[in-house]
Amino acid sequence: MKQNVDTISLSEYADKLEDQQIKELEGKIIARSLIAQLEEGRQPSYKRGKTTPGVHLMMGDDPRLPEMPENPTFMDFVRLRFSIGGQQHLLQSARLAQKAGLPEKIVLACLLHDVAVSGFIRADHGYWGAALIEPYVDEEVSWAIRMHQCCRFFADPDVGYEYPEMYHRMFGEDYQPEPYIVAEYERARKHKWYMTARQICMNDLYSFNPDILVEWDEFEDVLGRGFKQPSEGLGNDNTSASHMWRTLRRPSNAL
Repeated sequence: MKQNVDTISLSEYADKLEDQQIKELEGKIIARSLIAQLEEGRQPSYKRGKTTPGVHLMMGDDPRLPEMPENPTFMDFVRLRFSIGGQQHLLQSARLAQKAGLPEKIVLACLLHDVAVSGFIRADHGYWGAALIEPYVDEEVSWAIRMHQCCRFFADPDVGYEYPEMYHRMFGEDYQPEPYIVAEYERARKHKWYMTARQICMNDLYSFNPDILVEWDEFEDVLGRGFKQPSEGLGNDNTSASHMWRTLRRPSNAL
């Protein structure tokens, strides 16, 4: 009789999935990260990898994912690792900024502002996104991407930015940003690049027109001028962000 998932613990269910993955991947165990386990509501405990003869922890490329070139470019990650829906959010935001006649630096910031959500992680996405691209873009761009996370929670009527109505539905009418977000916003307001971060928020789209499809080709020149693609390939270039691109490339590595 098939056991219902609802009648077993998350730990037991995870073990069953792991056993199935071993069979599917010909003797490879996928080490599930701490974040993945916490996301499932588990309190994970560290345990050594199994020592079954012929069974090993996965290292290197994950056969379930599209293979990447040896020297991957930003667009390789876009095509092979980023979420489709997240890409359209970035592209539509950048197009909105471009149509408004904003400087190319702001268009680039809009194009990359949620790069962490699309390719890496949602939590503290402004900080992760800025760290991911910091070695490759102008400092103003990465700073604005970091700070748009806090700015979006605070209206600025002087420039026509209102608190997003969608946030009432997403977080509740009584939601208050965390103290670190409030403090970060107060610092951002006094910064010379405040309006760059604010422009990201003003061109950030909280709903989409499903009938509009924007292609990356439209911003090829903007990326070419504003994103310094390393010749070695992202992840191979020994920068402060290289480890993040390696994680995107091989997210199932055990260590």
